[in-house]
Amino acid sequence: MHISIHKKIRVGFFIAFTAIIGASVVSYLIAKNLMHNASRLQHAVEVSKRLEHISRHLKDAEAAIRGFNITHQQEFLHPSMTERSNLIEKEYRKLRQIIDDPPQQRNLDTLKQLLDIKYGQLVTGATDPNQEISVKEGEMAMDLIDRKMQDMIDIEEVQLTEKSRLFQFFSNLWIPVVFIISLIAIIIGIYSYVTLNREFRLQLHIESRMRSYQRELQENINLLNKSNQELEQFAYVASHDLQEPLRKISTFSDRLLLKYRDEIPPEAGQLIDRMVSAVGRMRVLINDLLIFSRAGRITPDTIAQVDLNELLRDVLGDLEVSLQEKKGTVQQDQLPVIEGIDTGLHQLFQNILSNSIKFADPERPLEISITGQILSGKDAGVPSEKKADEKYIRIRVQDNGIGFDQAYADRIFLIFQRLHGVSEYKGTGIGLAICKKIAEAHQGYISAESIPGEGATFIITLPLKQLRED
Repeated sequence: MHISIHKKIRVGFFIAFTAIIGASVVSYLIAKNLMHNASRLQHAVEVSKRLEHISRHLKDAEAAIRGFNITHQQEFLHPSMTERSNLIEKEYRKLRQIIDDPPQQRNLDTLKQLLDIKYGQLVTGATDPNQEISVKEGEMAMDLIDRKMQDMIDIEEVQLTEKSRLFQFFSNLWIPVVFIISLIAIIIGIYSYVTLNREFRLQLHIESRMRSYQRELQENINLLNKSNQELEQFAYVASHDLQEPLRKISTFSDRLLLKYRDEIPPEAGQLIDRMVSAVGRMRVLINDLLIFSRAGRITPDTIAQVDLNELLRDVLGDLEVSLQEKKGTVQQDQLPVIEGIDTGLHQLFQNILSNSIKFADPERPLEISITGQILSGKDAGVPSEKKADEKYIRIRVQDNGIGFDQAYADRIFLIFQRLHGVSEYKGTGIGLAICKKIAEAHQGYISAESIPGEGATFIITLPLKQLRED
């Protein structure tokens, strides 16, 4: 399965980031263990130092007692046993403050009991130099104190050894781990650099091709605009050139009928009438073609605010006579003001309403309903994501005419497409094509729904504001 370059880069940076986090965690653990080990070493040194001070003070006091017992000189009792005991008690309290290990605290309690016994022996030895038994008991007590101190020192050394072994393990692990992580980060960095450099060159190539395509597209647009202008000019000139012979045919036919109506045979008069009728249809067709060629011509300068309510009032005013002939009524919602070309929108609604009037059911009065609904571009079904949040007006023009088969819903908007013969309904088949062209020129849409015999509904979707395309 193909993996995109961007996904590879994201995965690579994720791995590198994870590796860096892992290295940071390992380094933190090692640093924490190192600090704890240093603290433990300092603690062991401090405990040993305090125990050594206690042992030294005890031995000095014991030596002073022995000297006093041998010489009976009072100089050996300076400082006094009470002062020496206070010094030992001070060291013991310092030792109690720095030890928080439960086994060591129990050893301290035992040591305190031995020290209290030793204090009593020292005081007794200082007052009665002849009591040798106190000296022997003092030696035994001193041995017990030394063993207890040694036990405490051994415990500190064991704990220090365990911490040192753990620190050694982390230290041995840290070097290869950091080396491997650094190597992975370097490889990922090199890979990312190479990939990004290749992606950058590819992006430059794509941008260059895009600029080339844009230039070609702009040239094609210019050629297309020029071609459209030439076609419009040709259609305008051709229509005028066609109008002139038609006017002559019509004029000569009228004169011929006026002067020689009574002299020509009846069959010849009928042929002339049919020729005049064909000329009239040809004029209508040419005029409709002119309207179609000009429909949907929209520029920023021609866009203005159009009140759809006023526009529909004008359109219905133009169609008032036709509506009265069909006994038609029109129900209309309040519609908003939109941006567009007034003449184009007027042509759009006039063609649709004329279509409803033309295809009214002869067996019932014509009823036309015009409703409007404001929608977002997304709800209106606009395919462009840029226009998803823009506002649109959806206008439904519904009638109760003869309708048509839904299968022809798209065909009716094509030029020269008719569902009925000319003899049944007048028209050139261009009116709805003009409506589609005008709606699309306003960045809108038009569609139709119908059920034969029940009527038709034309749905016009237009933006409230004319959006500028990028």
